[in-house]
Amino acid sequence: MASNTATKCPSLTKATSNGVFQGDNPLDYALPLLILQIFLVVVFTRFLAYILRPFRQPRVIAEIIGGVLLGPSALGRNHKFLNAVFPPRSLTVLDTIANFGLLFFLFLVGLELDPRSLKRTGKKAVSIALAGIIVPFALGIGTSYILRGTISQGVSQAPFLVFMGVALSITAFPVLARILAELKLLTTDVGRMAMSAAAVNDLAAWILLALAIALSGTGHSPLVSLWVFLCGSGFIVLCILIAPPIFKWMARRCPEGEPVKEIYICATLVAVLAAGFITDSIGIHALFGAFVLGVIVPKEGPFARALVEKVEDLISGLFLPLYFVSSGLKTNVATIQGAQSWGLLVLVIFTACFGKIIGTILVSLSYKVPFKEAVTLGFLMNTKGLVELIVLNIGKDRGVLNDQTFAIMVLMALFTTVVTTPAVLALYKPAQMAKSEYKHRTIRRKESSSQLRLLTCFHSTRNIPTLINLMEVTRGTEKRKGLHVYAMHLMELSERSSAILMVHKARKNGMPFWNKVHDSDPNQIIVAFEAVEHLSRVSIRPTTAISAMSSMHIDICLSAERKRVAIIILPFHKHPRLDGNLETTRADLRYVNRRVLEHAPCSVGILVDRGLGGTSHVSASNVDYKISVFFFGGHDDREALSYGALMAEHPGIRLNVVRFMVDPEVVGESVRVDINDSYCPEARSEDEEFLAEFKEKISNDGSIKYEEKMVNSAAETVDMIRTHNRCNLFLVGRMPEGQLVAALYKNSECPELGPVGNLLTSPDFSTTASVLIVQQYRSQLSGDSLNSLKEEESTEDEYAAH
Repeated sequence: MASNTATKCPSLTKATSNGVFQGDNPLDYALPLLILQIFLVVVFTRFLAYILRPFRQPRVIAEIIGGVLLGPSALGRNHKFLNAVFPPRSLTVLDTIANFGLLFFLFLVGLELDPRSLKRTGKKAVSIALAGIIVPFALGIGTSYILRGTISQGVSQAPFLVFMGVALSITAFPVLARILAELKLLTTDVGRMAMSAAAVNDLAAWILLALAIALSGTGHSPLVSLWVFLCGSGFIVLCILIAPPIFKWMARRCPEGEPVKEIYICATLVAVLAAGFITDSIGIHALFGAFVLGVIVPKEGPFARALVEKVEDLISGLFLPLYFVSSGLKTNVATIQGAQSWGLLVLVIFTACFGKIIGTILVSLSYKVPFKEAVTLGFLMNTKGLVELIVLNIGKDRGVLNDQTFAIMVLMALFTTVVTTPAVLALYKPAQMAKSEYKHRTIRRKESSSQLRLLTCFHSTRNIPTLINLMEVTRGTEKRKGLHVYAMHLMELSERSSAILMVHKARKNGMPFWNKVHDSDPNQIIVAFEAVEHLSRVSIRPTTAISAMSSMHIDICLSAERKRVAIIILPFHKHPRLDGNLETTRADLRYVNRRVLEHAPCSVGILVDRGLGGTSHVSASNVDYKISVFFFGGHDDREALSYGALMAEHPGIRLNVVRFMVDPEVVGESVRVDINDSYCPEARSEDEEFLAEFKEKISNDGSIKYEEKMVNSAAETVDMIRTHNRCNLFLVGRMPEGQLVAALYKNSECPELGPVGNLLTSPDFSTTASVLIVQQYRSQLSGDSLNSLKEEESTEDEYAAH
C-alpha cells in the first residue's frame, strides 16, 4: 500500500492528464479539475442569478448564495461530491486563481473611485459617510467583546476589534452602484448622495482594513505592525509621486475614437501585478497594491474605458465567481448551533443594520433631508456584498475569525444586501415624491413668453451636431424667459458588475457646465454643449439614463416629468448612409421610441437626422434655414406648427407652412376610402380657430409663408409634398387627422412616424432635409395614435423578453 501511494503522489501534482483512454482520471489532475470547477461555478451562479432576477437582486447575491450552497453548508455535505469536485488538494489552486481575479477586480474598484470627485464631495455626503462608519464601527467593537466572550475566545483582541468594526461599517461601492442603476435611482438626488457617501465610506474602510491587517500580523513585536503600516504608507506616497505622470502620458497618447495601443494595456496590467507583489511582500495584502494603482489611473478618456473592457468581462465572468465559492467552502452554516449561536447571529445582523441605518438617518435629518429619503439612504448605505466578503476572508486567513464567527458574518453580509432592494422599492418612489405643478406639457401654450424646457436624447456623438443646431433655432426671441435644455445621454446598462462608465456619468448628472471649470474634461460631448451654452444663451444640463434597453423609456419619461419639460426629442433608430438612404443603427432603439410615445408626460418629437446645419454648430448670425410644415389637421399638426412658429422667431429661419385641403368640388375614391371618423366637426373647428390665430400673428412677418393647397387625392398630395423637398427641416405631426390622411397609410414601415413621417423618410422620397415628427401631449392618446404603436406587437414582446 505504501508503495502504491508513493507511485501515485507525483501524478497528483501534474497539471494535465494523459486522458481516460490511458487510464487517467482527469479529476486527479489540476487543470481539468479547475476547468470543471469553473464550469460548475459559472453555470450554477448564472442559473441562480436568473431565478433571482424577478426579485431585482444584483448578481452578487446569486454568487454569494451559490458559493454557500456549493460548500459544506449544502451540497458539500455530500462528502463524495465535495471530495470529487472540491478535494482539499485543489483548494490551493482554486484560492490562487480566485485571488488573482480578485486582484484585478480591486483594480477596477480603484478605477471607480475618483479622488477629484472626493475633493468636491459636499459636507452633507461626507457627514453621512462618517456617520455610516463611526456608529456601526463603535457598535462593532461592542459586539466583538460579546463574541470574544462566547464563540471567539482566544483570538487576538486588537485585530478582532478592528476587523469587526470594519465588517459592520463598510459599504460595498460597486454593488451599490449596480443596485442603484437597476432601481433607476442612480441619477436621482438620493442616488447621487448615496454614491458620494459610499465612495468616502469605501476609501475610509480600506484604510481601516489596512490597519487591521497590519495589526493581525504574526510578528510578536508591536514594532512589526508599525513597520508594516509605515511601509504601506510609503508605498502609497511613492505611487502618488511616480505613477500619475506615467499614466497621464499614456492617456494623452490614446485619442478619443482610436483604439488604445496594446502595449499600454499590457504595461498597466503588469504594473498591477507588481504593485500586488510589493504590498504582499510588505505584509498588507496583494489586493491593496492593485486598489491603489486603480485609484491613481486617470478616469476620463478612452484609456480607462479600454482597461475596463479588456479586464472586466473575463474577471467578473469567470474568476470572480470562484472567489465566492472559495468563501462558500469556508462557510459552514452547520457550525451555528444552539440558541446562543443563533442569538449572536441575530445580534450581529441587528447591530450592523441599526448602526448603519440609524447613523445615516440622524445625520440626514440634521441636513433637512426628508424622512423617507433619509431612511432610503440608510438602507442603501447598509449594502455589503463582495467587499464585505473580502474583509471576512482576509480575517479568516489571518486567523482572526474562526469558522463559526465567519459563518455568522457571511450570513449577515448576505442578509443586509438582500434586504436593500425590497426596502428601497417600498420606501422610495421618486415619481410620487416629486409631484409638483406641471403646466407646460406642450410647445403650444397661452403664455408664449414662459420658459421653454426641452429634453433632448442621444445615444452617440453622431446626433450631437443636429441636436445643437436644433437648440439654436428653438431658443426663440429675447422676449422669452429662455430655453432650458436637458441633454440626456442614453446608456445601456450592461451586465458588468463595476460599471465604471455609468458611475462617472451619473456623478455629473444634471450639473451645470460652469461647475466644471476646473475639470479639463476631454469629453467631446461636454465640450460641444459647453460651447453652445456660451454662444447661444441656452441653458444646458447634461443628464443620463442608464438602463436596460427594455426599460429605458421609464427613465426618459420619469426624467421628463421631474424636469417638467414641454417636449422630448428622441433620435430615430436609423441614420443616413453616404448614398443618402437610411440604415438601421440599432433595432431596439425603435421600441424605446414607441414606448416613450405611448407613456410620455409631455409632447414628443422623433428626429430623423440628415445633418441639420452640417457637422458643426452654426452660430446665430450664420443660421439660414428653410423649414417646411405640412398641416392636415389635428392635435399633432397643431403642435408641429406651434413648434415651427417658435423656430420662425429666430432671424435666420424662413418658415413655409402648407395646409392641405380637400377640394370640395371633387370627391375622389381615394378620399372616400377609410375616412377617419375621429376627425369630427369639433376638431375641424379647433383647427380653423388655431389657424386663424396663427395667420393673425404672422400677418406682418415676412419670414413666414402660409399657403393652402386644394388636392383631390393622396397621389396629388404626395406630388405636392415632393415639390417642397428643398429645405433644411420638415416639421410634421405624427398622426394628422382628416380625410386625406387615411389614404396615406398604405405604406407604414415605421408606424411610430405616422403616414407623413413615413413618406418623408422613405427611399422613394429624395431629400437631404432632416425630419422632426411631433406628437402633442394628451392625457389619453386617441385610438389611431395608440393602435399605431401596438403594431408588430409580437416583435416587441420578443424584444422585451430578450
